[in-house]
Amino acid sequence: MKITYYGHASLGIEVGQKHLLVDPFISQNPLAASIDIAAIKADYILLTHAHADHIQDVETIAKRTNATIVSNAEIAAYYSAKGYTTHPMNHGGSWDFDFGKLKFVNAIHSSSFPDGTYGGNPGGFVIEGEHKNIYLAGDTALSMDMQLIPMRTKLDLAVLPIGNNFTMDIQDAIIASNFVGCDKILGYHYDTFDYIKINHQQAIKAFFDAQKDLMLLDIGQSISL
Repeated sequence: MKITYYGHASLGIEVGQKHLLVDPFISQNPLAASIDIAAIKADYILLTHAHADHIQDVETIAKRTNATIVSNAEIAAYYSAKGYTTHPMNHGGSWDFDFGKLKFVNAIHSSSFPDGTYGGNPGGFVIEGEHKNIYLAGDTALSMDMQLIPMRTKLDLAVLPIGNNFTMDIQDAIIASNFVGCDKILGYHYDTFDYIKINHQQAIKAFFDAQKDLMLLDIGQSISL
């Protein structure tokens, strides 16, 4: 399993010979100017919620790649009405795709499209594939529901928002890593806007002091599990 960071909360995940793209907000992110969205591969586009900074490039990429958009029922219906291929899910549900198993889990946030259309309830994803399991928290507050995840799935990586203001801060993300039973964390949803800028060294040290490994990737950088 290979994970590439495209900035903000956008990730590319290669698993089971398939390419998953998560929350594509790239072309309008000045920090991601080095990323060419025309070169991004996508068999599936996973959306945690409907905010502009998570869906900006969905239609451009889906039109080029014919990717299946996977999200909650309301977001799936929104894109289905526009002619895109979708797979609707809802909280607690899972599905066996050709890349592995995907489960839609709870997140505490808000969700609406830029045009004001209701975007359903936000969520996160647990991906099980190639004998590796990862948790994509999405935009969320710290939640006791996170403790349910390790009851079913032993995680190899937790992808957690750490930018504060709109989501968890660093200390809450450390607690979240305890809740999900994972000491290897990839941080995201930070630095893009003034509201969510962080001190990288302080963040890494805070996780290190809690005996955890926080990875903050450069945009375009990849890791393999």
